[in-house]
Amino acid sequence: MAIPSGDRFSIGSVPFAVVNDGSHFYDAGAIFGVVPRVMWERQVRVLDDRYRMETGLNCLLLRSEGKTVLIESGVGGKPGDREPAGTPASEGTLMTSLDALGVAPEDIDIVVNTHLHSDHCGWNTSIAPGADPDDPDSLIPTFPNATYYIGRREWEDANHPNERTRATYLARNIDPIADRVELLDDETAITEEVRFLPTPGHTHGHGAVVVRSGQEWGVYVGDMVQHRSQLERTAWVSGLDILPLVSMETKKELVERCIEEEALVMFCHGPYPGIGRMTRTPEGYRKWVDVESEGVGLPHPHEA
Repeated sequence: MAIPSGDRFSIGSVPFAVVNDGSHFYDAGAIFGVVPRVMWERQVRVLDDRYRMETGLNCLLLRSEGKTVLIESGVGGKPGDREPAGTPASEGTLMTSLDALGVAPEDIDIVVNTHLHSDHCGWNTSIAPGADPDDPDSLIPTFPNATYYIGRREWEDANHPNERTRATYLARNIDPIADRVELLDDETAITEEVRFLPTPGHTHGHGAVVVRSGQEWGVYVGDMVQHRSQLERTAWVSGLDILPLVSMETKKELVERCIEEEALVMFCHGPYPGIGRMTRTPEGYRKWVDVESEGVGLPHPHEA
């Protein structure tokens, strides 16, 4: 059964497609941290035989100012990359999702990584065609014409991992792109419509990606949350966050803006396609509402 992919949405005059790298399974207790299971299991009713929950690997593809932009790159396809992923490569990956839209790796001009954990940047690199996968020199950038935009602090931490982070900051996803990285210190315009916004908490250097066109805007929140209930409940902070108290404040501020300004919210680990809006119930509680796709397909260049 092929993975779903290519659902189309828009923010103002900027249409975009959600491209899928499959599924990722992770320990539910780790995702919900100190939240008691009796509370979070009401939100997650299906676990596998290893007590893992299925999460999405939703990446965004858009065109802005004549550039083809990929936000996030999934778990990848190198040896070892897909071991945690629940969907086998035979059912589709980010590469088959791009191909279905007529997009080749060399068509990508810009890649934005919210952070460099292995399930968000795996397709940054690939094994060169015909090369020995055991040869460390066989790794090449998957997107040969792209500039990779990453927060400077995130890049530094990924290149100097500690005992906690070395299992997910993997050199094979980072080293081959070192000569084509644009490092970002603060909120930065990547194009006039696409901005990098520092959102520390999950990692020190984590960033969200804001897309703005006309009076509309949306934000791809990366790993600010791994489940929509964490958007609805301020105190539900992931056990995977390096700075949980900072994460809580970052989330609180951004979610309030999204509610007040009716922003589109996009996140990697939601069930495909992971697109919705944050609203407030009559009782005053935050609530996620799914937004339906406008169709399937890639934005045409003249639309961007």
